Amino acid sequence: MESTAGELVLRTGSSAAAAMAAESVEHTLTATAARLVFEGLAENTRAAYAHDWTKFIKWCTVTGRNALPATGSTLTNYVAHLAEEKYAPSTIDRALACILAAHDHAQLAKPNTKEARLALRAYRREQARRGQRKRKSPPITIDRLRSMITATPADTALGIRDRAVLVLGFALMGRRSELAACDIGDLTFTPDGLEVYIATSKTDQDAHGETVAIPYGSHPETCPVRVLQAWLLLLAEHGITTGALLRPVDRHGRIGDSATRAGRGTGTRITDQSINLIVKRAAAAAHLEKADGYSAHGLRAGGATSAAKAGAPMSAITAHGRWAEGSPVVAGYIRQVDKWNDNPMRGVGL
Repeated sequence: MESTAGELVLRTGSSAAAAMAAESVEHTLTATAARLVFEGLAENTRAAYAHDWTKFIKWCTVTGRNALPATGSTLTNYVAHLAEEKYAPSTIDRALACILAAHDHAQLAKPNTKEARLALRAYRREQARRGQRKRKSPPITIDRLRSMITATPADTALGIRDRAVLVLGFALMGRRSELAACDIGDLTFTPDGLEVYIATSKTDQDAHGETVAIPYGSHPETCPVRVLQAWLLLLAEHGITTGALLRPVDRHGRIGDSATRAGRGTGTRITDQSINLIVKRAAAAAHLEKADGYSAHGLRAGGATSAAKAGAPMSAITAHGRWAEGSPVVAGYIRQVDKWNDNPMRGVGL
C-alpha cells in the first residue's frame, strides 16, 4: 500500500503535467522512474507521504476539488478540515509538505501557501490557548537508564535482549530505524570499546555508511560493550552468529530464527514499534513517572542530553548522533542543560 500510494503521487502528477502543459515525453516520468524517485526518500518519509497523499486524494474526491494541480484555496480549506478533525499541527504541516512535494515531482507550479500557513498558525494558537502542548518523549537520562536496566532481568533471553536495546540506543544516540536495521556483522569490538557501522540513516540517504565509536562504560550493567557481548553470547548459544542483531523473543524465551524459533510469523528482526514497546515496558518496570509517555526517541534524546551535561561539545554530539550539522534539535538539548548550569538566578541570594 505504501509503495502504491507513494508512486501515485509521482505518476499521477507526471501525467497531469504532460496533459495540461502538452509537454514532450522528455518531461514526463515513467512508472519505473517515479518509483525510484519515491524510493529515494527516507523510508519513514515515504510511509508518511503515502498516508498523507491518500488522505488528501480522498478529501479532494469527496469535495470535488483537484489534487493536482491544487490551488491555494484548496490547501487552506484542507488545513481547516484537518484542524476540525483535531489533527496535530505537526501532522498538518507534514500534509502540506507532502502536497507541495507532489507538485514538485509533477513539475507543476506549487500553489500559494500563504493563507494555508496563516490558518495553521491560527490553529496552533488555539491549541496553545487550550493548554495543549506538543507532546515529547521525555529524555532517558543516565539516571533513568540505570533505573530501567535495574528493573530489566539479566537472567532471561527477553531481559538480556531488552538491556541490549536500551543501552545501545542510548550510547549510539540511535534512531529506531538504525537500531532495528543493525546486524551482528555491524559490530566490531576493539581494545577501546565498540564500533557500530550504520549503513544508512536519515542524514545519510545516499548510504555512504558511518562507523560510530562507543567506549567502555564504568558501570557493568550499563556498559555498552559488556551488555552487547552478553546478548551476542546468548545468540551464539542458540546458533545465531550472523544476520539481525536485535531479534524477537517470545514468552518462552525462544529467539527469532534460532533452532527453537520464536512464535510463528515473528521474523528475525524486531520492528521500530517493538523498540518503542521495549522502552515503555522498561519505564513501567522502573516505576518512572508517566511511564507510558516514554518512547525509543527518549534514548536518543537522553544520550545527547547526558553527553551535554557531561561537557561534550555540540559538534561531537551532533556527529555521534548523526544529526545534520548545526541541528536545532541538538541545540535544544544543550539549551535544556544550560538553562540550569548557566541560570542567571543561581547564586543571587534567593
